[in-house]
Amino acid sequence: MNISVWRRGGVCLTAVAVMAGVAGCQGGDTEKKSAPAAEKAPAKSSATEVITAAYQKTSEAKSAKVRMTMTMPESAGMVEGDMEMSGVMGWGPTVMDMTVKGAALSAENAGLENTRMIWVDNVLYVDAGAEAAKEMDGKRWMKLDMAAAAEASGDKALEKQMTSGLENMNQDPAQQLALLLDSPQLKHVGSEKVDGVPAEHYKGTLTLDEMMKSDGALGVLDEKERQDMIDSMKKSGMEGYDTEVWVNEDDYPVQMNIGMKTSQGLVKVSAHYSDYGAKTQVEAPSAGETFDLAEMMAGLADEGAGGAAS
Repeated sequence: MNISVWRRGGVCLTAVAVMAGVAGCQGGDTEKKSAPAAEKAPAKSSATEVITAAYQKTSEAKSAKVRMTMTMPESAGMVEGDMEMSGVMGWGPTVMDMTVKGAALSAENAGLENTRMIWVDNVLYVDAGAEAAKEMDGKRWMKLDMAAAAEASGDKALEKQMTSGLENMNQDPAQQLALLLDSPQLKHVGSEKVDGVPAEHYKGTLTLDEMMKSDGALGVLDEKERQDMIDSMKKSGMEGYDTEVWVNEDDYPVQMNIGMKTSQGLVKVSAHYSDYGAKTQVEAPSAGETFDLAEMMAGLADEGAGGAAS
């Protein structure tokens, strides 16, 4: 079996792990707390009030259309260049139907100009393309239990990279706004237009140390949610965030630029959001169209062990 099949999966897995951690995948149905300050304020006179209101509206929307560009450091093991993604995402619970393109997909041993990713019921499905279908009895969709697939690959560096990304996957856009509220440098930059829409521009930075010291006075995240996020940042090597957000007149973020400082370097994501509350009726490919990447890699490992023994 050509190893390029699983490499396609590895490339897509890396991209989606980072993308989901930054821009929209939440592992459960946790209800967000209400934000009384935003609801009662007669006029939004401060950056805190605006971002609190944006947090509440985004939490309640639970889905949006998104187009995103992600740039990863070379040390993270990705092919140099941007990864572009567009489609619909939902949080609480996680669902996604995205088209992905970029240098990593078209690199040697990957062989795809673009691909489609579907995430539903905590499983990721990647369209591996017509070439993969030829090798897999007509099955072109890879089914990825991501942690299991990384472990089965036998590549310890890949496994660490994948599981580190997965540790950060409980951060939907609303939780990114909650992090911004913890920033001691949160400020209003000015009025601008994003995609032709008037918006107010805000920015702030937050280090892991600052987050640990913050008392979370605004209360938009409960104590367990805050501690889970701190633990995730520690495990994944996250050192802090630089966040910029543009909020429209309806209190929704229309663009978020996030710089994640990690032990491997700076990960940059620019996401444009629209159609909050968009339908996310995402369906998994049929079983007859899919093959399990983790099972495939386990089989290859067994074959290799058998060959070595003989």
